[in-house]
Amino acid sequence: MRPLSTLSTVALLGGFHALPANAIQAISSVGSKFFYENGTQYFLKGIAYQLIPEDPLIDTAQCKRDIARMAELGTNAIRVYHVDPKANHDGCMEALAGAGIYLFVDLDTFDTSIRQDNPQWTHSQFARYKAVLDEFQKYNNTAGVFIGNEVINTREGSAAAPHLLAAALDIKSYRNEKGYRNIPVGYSAADIAELRPMLQNYLACRPDPSDRLDFFSLNAYEWCGPTTYERSGYKTLQTHANDYPIPIFFSETGCNVARPRTFEDQAAIFGPEMSNTWSGSIVYEWIQETNDYGLINYGPPPGASTAKLLVQDGFTRQGEPTPVAPDFHNLRAQWATLKPTGVALSDYIKSTSTIKPASCPASTPGGWAVDANLPLPTLGQKFHQPAPGATAACSDSDSGSGIDSGSRLGYFSARVTSVAPSNYQVKSTVNGVSASGMGNSDGLAGVSLFLCLSISALTLWLW
Repeated sequence: MRPLSTLSTVALLGGFHALPANAIQAISSVGSKFFYENGTQYFLKGIAYQLIPEDPLIDTAQCKRDIARMAELGTNAIRVYHVDPKANHDGCMEALAGAGIYLFVDLDTFDTSIRQDNPQWTHSQFARYKAVLDEFQKYNNTAGVFIGNEVINTREGSAAAPHLLAAALDIKSYRNEKGYRNIPVGYSAADIAELRPMLQNYLACRPDPSDRLDFFSLNAYEWCGPTTYERSGYKTLQTHANDYPIPIFFSETGCNVARPRTFEDQAAIFGPEMSNTWSGSIVYEWIQETNDYGLINYGPPPGASTAKLLVQDGFTRQGEPTPVAPDFHNLRAQWATLKPTGVALSDYIKSTSTIKPASCPASTPGGWAVDANLPLPTLGQKFHQPAPGATAACSDSDSGSGIDSGSRLGYFSARVTSVAPSNYQVKSTVNGVSASGMGNSDGLAGVSLFLCLSISALTLWLW
């Protein structure tokens, strides 16, 4: 167990913030689970919500109409794939918070996503990702951010994996250097059998928890129509997720091959088969479109003209949300009966010292082709690791290839991940907490010196 004095230093460096008494509780990732600030475990009952391609969180009136319907379902999370970081999101985010609904938002935009056919992670991409984080970190109900969605969607695409992890680590480092709340950073993966669970494990197999994702999620449509936990493939997904060191959940689900959708998979996800491992699901999707996955159609609000409604691609994307029957009602019925209690943080935290990284995947013929020991193409700040007994020297280099900090051979990356909620009082270590930088303060020189000395002490303690 690490000394309490070290933990106190880590907490100070991590940029923990007191929250207003009337604010919605923030969500943290601790070990393999999500928790509210009061120590209650958080399970996602989410909906994919992208009314318009550009940004669905700028029309406050529409958000309020939709949120009222979401509340009928029992929704406590939404996923939004594209946003405009320059827009004002106060109205929608406050309305969501008032209903107890959290946001998981993708950081990439249409022209900044990492591509599997030509994978790269550039300063230009990084700048755009940071802009989205800068905008949404100020809302307590931002529960997590994605650094990509289905970037790897064929079995030949594994070469993009190092770029995904590099993006995640740079965003985490930036988050901590800015002193932001420790918003979890994760990835939403396509369900590619030839790469599962190799990708899942690769993103969480490095020895240092700060060099892993904060969560992993899967877009899976394996449970189609009347089937069972075993026949659907969910049992295999559970087997692959056993002892996974970070939270894992379904970032898209809701197969529509068999109509109507009855969402029977939710009983498995939130039931005894999977709820000890999985943190819930996000159902695809809110609005009815050509793909026929929608839970809602739109018509004019009372007294409004249809001529004034927003219509794109032949579908009305504004107005009065009307449930698609019976899918909307079937999901509501499922979620009403599924109320996993999970584990209290006060009990769970006692076991976090036993959490181990996932097993790094080996190459497979016609499938996984990435060496987990190779350096990552990161762009962020790095701290030089001196020889044992020497004084740590700080470096503010912002270029060059990334180094596997888990190897402890050349660099020590100072970050904070997987920490307990800011007002939760504990005296135990939490999933390998390490130091984090503080940036952009008025007393920059003093902070830098304090940070350097603190990292030096922590480095020598860890060695």
